[in-house]
Amino acid sequence: MTAELRNRLKPWILPIAMVGGMLFHNLMGFLAPFSPWLIFVMLLITYCKVNLREFRLTRLSGWLILIQLGASLALYLALLPINREVAQGAFICVFCPTATAAPVITGMLGGSVPRLATFSLVSNFSVAILAPILFTWMNPEAAIGFVDTTMIISLKVVPLILGPLAVALLLKITVPKVHGAIASHQSLSFYIWAVSLFIVVGTAMSYIINHHDNVAVMSAIAGVSLIVCCLQFYVGRIIGRRCGDKIAGAQGLGQKNTVLAIWMALTFLHPITSIGPAAYVAWQNTINSLQLYFHARKPKEGA
Repeated sequence: MTAELRNRLKPWILPIAMVGGMLFHNLMGFLAPFSPWLIFVMLLITYCKVNLREFRLTRLSGWLILIQLGASLALYLALLPINREVAQGAFICVFCPTATAAPVITGMLGGSVPRLATFSLVSNFSVAILAPILFTWMNPEAAIGFVDTTMIISLKVVPLILGPLAVALLLKITVPKVHGAIASHQSLSFYIWAVSLFIVVGTAMSYIINHHDNVAVMSAIAGVSLIVCCLQFYVGRIIGRRCGDKIAGAQGLGQKNTVLAIWMALTFLHPITSIGPAAYVAWQNTINSLQLYFHARKPKEGA
């Protein structure tokens, strides 16, 4: 496949993956167990590209992580009296870490890639540490105790998010050539992301079909997801402007790792909450497409 053909097909790959997941949802019972491994590999490829010397904790990272964690809990507690599933759907759309592709979009829009990469690591690390505790707290009816449940979830979440970073650092120290080869093939993470999206959207679709009697709740979760998505891009942009980089702020807070979010929702929360991050895929990709479109027009208008 030529580079020109790949560039033409690339904008259509993610929509095709989503539609394919919907059409072939019956296969997800077999494919779903591969999701964690695909997420692991996707994060590994991204972390191999990261240069730790460029990492600088700034006010931007501090404010963004404060909102990511604080707003997710505030939304959950505010919506819980109304509907538990809607509350969990809103929570996961805010709590979920920054997307692995966010630094790429940030660079294309003229933002600081090192700043966004720094926050991405902070965001993923925070989720890995807090997710087991919060997921256990949100499911008090678990048959086993709080500590045991937390440990079980930790064994699934922490290695998945922080394991790729450890492997990337180990490769850099022991086999730098392999590390360099992985770092030079960042485009692979995009295609792995597409395969992961195919699986998680298909899994979510399978749940929707089998539980179609909850249309009202599903619609509410999708609607809340849209509001949350727009607010995160808007608030992130305001904070980023005050901290010197409105693009990194908007993408850091608004662009989410929806593949990981859907997997966590299906695995640790009520499965119907996966509708939130599944809908978020469409919302954030629409916003990113519009941003890239208007950014591309700026030089022409100024010419």
